[in-house]
Amino acid sequence: MPLPSSSHFVLIPSYNPGAKVFDTVQAARAQWAPVWVVVDGSTDGTAEQLQALAEQDEGLEVFVLPTNQGKGSAVLHGLDEAARRGFTHALTMDSDGQHPAELIPRFMQASARRPDAMILGKPVFDASAPLLRVRGRKVSNAWANLETLWMGIGDSLYGFRVYPVEPLRKVMRGQRWMRRFDFDPEAVVRLAWQGVQPVNLDAPVKYFSAGEGGVSHFNYLRDNTLLTWMHSRLLAGFLLRLPVLIWRRWIGSRR
Repeated sequence: MPLPSSSHFVLIPSYNPGAKVFDTVQAARAQWAPVWVVVDGSTDGTAEQLQALAEQDEGLEVFVLPTNQGKGSAVLHGLDEAARRGFTHALTMDSDGQHPAELIPRFMQASARRPDAMILGKPVFDASAPLLRVRGRKVSNAWANLETLWMGIGDSLYGFRVYPVEPLRKVMRGQRWMRRFDFDPEAVVRLAWQGVQPVNLDAPVKYFSAGEGGVSHFNYLRDNTLLTWMHSRLLAGFLLRLPVLIWRRWIGSRR
């Protein structure tokens, strides 16, 4: 098992993920310490089993929220605790086994080289990826790149990424949004507005069928409505910030 880091930790928000969460946690622990799981009001019994695992593993810590509050809220809970303990960077990954735990060290090393940046996973899809999901995310990516004046966000939706803790906490505490499914794209856009540069690294993504133990909470109508509302808000914010964003790009081009 790796020695624990005092600056970087793995943060896994989890809501009714099924048995895949145990594979995810064990794979993450094989690569990094500490690993934190924030159970977001799960009702499938995984919270108790994860707590039992944590009792046997000093590198694993489990936080249990009493009710389901959304992915963003679970992440913020972890960030607040991380700030209290002096951690500076959090690698977020989903609990359902879709993200590549073996790349955790590479992403952490990239963050150590660029602590001012956000290290964003850029998904590499295989045949398991639903075509509608692959095509649909192109719309969100196009909006995110427009809203940041093409700062270089490779993928706005892929949640395997390393955030600097304090900039993200400041952004989230500064407004009421970024608490549910639409957390990931709003986080990168708002951090880009604050001058946090993106660094993109390719990372595979695996979609598991129900027969393989895959669990999906994605609802096309509900979640695409959330994304549409989110990008409407961000577009308004982009227009207000446009002079500043243009100035930054101009200054950056002269360096």
